[in-house]
Amino acid sequence: MAKISDSLAGSKNALAFLDMLAWSEGTSTSKHTHNDGYDVIVGGIDSPNIFTSYADHPGVLVTVNRKGLRSTAAGRYQQMKKDWPHYRDLLKLPDFSPISQDKLALQHIQECRALPDVHAGRIAAAIAKCRNIWASLPEAGYGQREHKLNDLIACYIAAGGRLT
Repeated sequence: MAKISDSLAGSKNALAFLDMLAWSEGTSTSKHTHNDGYDVIVGGIDSPNIFTSYADHPGVLVTVNRKGLRSTAAGRYQQMKKDWPHYRDLLKLPDFSPISQDKLALQHIQECRALPDVHAGRIAAAIAKCRNIWASLPEAGYGQREHKLNDLIACYIAAGGRLT
């Protein structure tokens, strides 16, 4: 589960949404994670591709499919290395620790204008607004595995989220 407090996240719904994203990205369910997905490098779902230092984004470039798609996605929310310096400085994050990863994911959600929907429990709307950030969300269009909306909502509810 997300490490950030509900007061810092803004609501219990925000925590549930973060947990749903980690499930959707496959990090929190990786059999190799030692820290609920916070240590997973892209490809770490099926292989032992994890990192151990949270001092900085690991920045490991991985070929993720047979078409040659390469990615530096890492952490519980599969955040990209290219974005890390900007958000580290913007949010004054000291490292790539779990709390920093949670704050960065919440910033992405806010920039998608989905955070009010998350807090209010309008999860289908929030998911639709965030699909350009997370390839595992329905209709993301990245050619990767996408989850069904009903499965995401069930995960969100199981994580303690409430719908309106």
